[in-house]
Amino acid sequence: MDDRLESFLRAKIRSAGRQYADAKQAYANARRATLADLPQDDDGRARIVCRRYAERRAVELDSEARPACFDPDHPDCEGCLRDVRDGRIETW
Repeated sequence: MDDRLESFLRAKIRSAGRQYADAKQAYANARRATLADLPQDDDGRARIVCRRYAERRAVELDSEARPACFDPDHPDCEGCLRDVRDGRIETW
């Protein structure tokens, strides 16, 4: 096989693999955000207002509906988690 053709095919296959991984991650993020009934951005991340830093954030949620920025040792984060689970979290 021609080296240029082989290089071209490898690049296209790698690109397709990255696109598949991105789509899979976006789907998983959207599914978790939907389970928590939160608004989402275009990438499927939940749009919440952080209680700890009082700022808007688009965050991924894990399987237990914890935001990626969650710190179990911080009281504001614990309150945020309770609010997410109870459906009372401030969103944007």
